[in-house]
Amino acid sequence: MQVSSGEDEAPIVGINVTPLVDVCLVLVIIFMVTAPMFSDPMFKVNLPKAHTQEGEEKDKIVVSISAEGKMAVGEKEVKDKQELTRELQYRISQSQDKYVVFKADQDALHGLLIELMYQAKEAGAKSLTVATEKKRE
Repeated sequence: MQVSSGEDEAPIVGINVTPLVDVCLVLVIIFMVTAPMFSDPMFKVNLPKAHTQEGEEKDKIVVSISAEGKMAVGEKEVKDKQELTRELQYRISQSQDKYVVFKADQDALHGLLIELMYQAKEAGAKSLTVATEKKRE
């Protein structure tokens, strides 16, 4: 006489999908981690951050340049670059945001604009912006 252990000796006919799901999830995780590596360039590039300043109020210093080469810091007209540099240094030192906006006439010399931007950066400006007019359609 044979003694039964109480277990049914029927063959297993169902498929256990748990290991299959586990393997698929691991593969998905591996692909998610390695996919960004394939799109990276051969060397690291620090891209500039960009966002619109529209509607954002900051303590800003406005530098204006006319087509004739006249310059002003805020509402004060300056005679030459040295006076402009002194005025910029003073205003930037007094400003909390150190945010400078350049309003240059479209016919103004771009070399002058670049030189003034350099001077503002040397004076301690943290952010430089060139003001433009919205294009009308």
